[in-house]
Amino acid sequence: MNTVEKIGVLTSGGDSPGMNACIRAVVRTGIYHGLEVFGIRNGYDGLINNDIIKLESSSVSNIIQRGGTILKTARSEEFITKEGRQKAYNNLKKYGLDAMVVIGGNGTFTGANIFINEFDFPIMGAPGTIDNDLYGTDNTIGYDTAVNTVVDAVDKIRDTADSHNRLFFIEVMGRDAGFIALRSGIAGGAEDILIPETVTYIDELVEILEKGFRKNKKSGVIIVAEGDDAGGAFDVARKVKEKCSGYDTRVTILGHIQRGGSPTSFDRILASTMGYGAVKALLEGRRGEMVGVIHRELAYTPFEKAIKHHKEIKRELLEMARILSS
Repeated sequence: MNTVEKIGVLTSGGDSPGMNACIRAVVRTGIYHGLEVFGIRNGYDGLINNDIIKLESSSVSNIIQRGGTILKTARSEEFITKEGRQKAYNNLKKYGLDAMVVIGGNGTFTGANIFINEFDFPIMGAPGTIDNDLYGTDNTIGYDTAVNTVVDAVDKIRDTADSHNRLFFIEVMGRDAGFIALRSGIAGGAEDILIPETVTYIDELVEILEKGFRKNKKSGVIIVAEGDDAGGAFDVARKVKEKCSGYDTRVTILGHIQRGGSPTSFDRILASTMGYGAVKALLEGRRGEMVGVIHRELAYTPFEKAIKHHKEIKRELLEMARILSS
């Protein structure tokens, strides 16, 4: 028998384009099935501080195209403590909430998993992170938009690089995963792509650049994930400059521009599908799982597996990128 009557929804961790579309889907799917839906503002801090509001269908009108999150987001230090989680649980019970949907990444799901084990409270997760580093889904909410944002920036920078005969080192987000760097590098025609999953050898990079220089290539773009083992874009540019003086080098750090902006149609549909799937899962009695989309079908992965299993980079794409840039 279905015992879910009231659900909460929150966004936690770094924001990603499409979070609002997911919130909208959770609210309207819940209301369609006769549930009351409550928004929890500022992530897990909102649970602790009793920052909870009832959401109607009209509350999520005109947000599907907006970046960021109307519920705001935060990383909660207090939720890490047993006392903080107890406060959060007390507030959930105060509002009579039966279940919750959390939208976020690794840290969000880690906290949710601990909370479930401590209080036996039903939670489903939707993967909202531009890094695309969660196991159990082909794409995470915001990844497609972030890649398109980077490609747009790379296209503009390449115009300047070409006009001034310069080599640009462009740093993109990706402390532990190189998915943004790899996809945007291929789409932007980068001369090379440096990511955390592979070892960067400066001598090999210099050889690639010198080969291009001999072919009269006077400008270029190198994409560097912030977590690359050779350092960020500034460190890599300095090391290359010491060994290869043929290029006039510049560095651009794209930073948080990658997190903002209106989500692409792909991210809007993905986020809507995941929000819908999360509520349906709660109604079916599921809990402790991340909803994903694999091969265009809804898929459910336990939080522990989604967090611990590292999604693998397709190494063939790196080889392809180097061949096509030569």
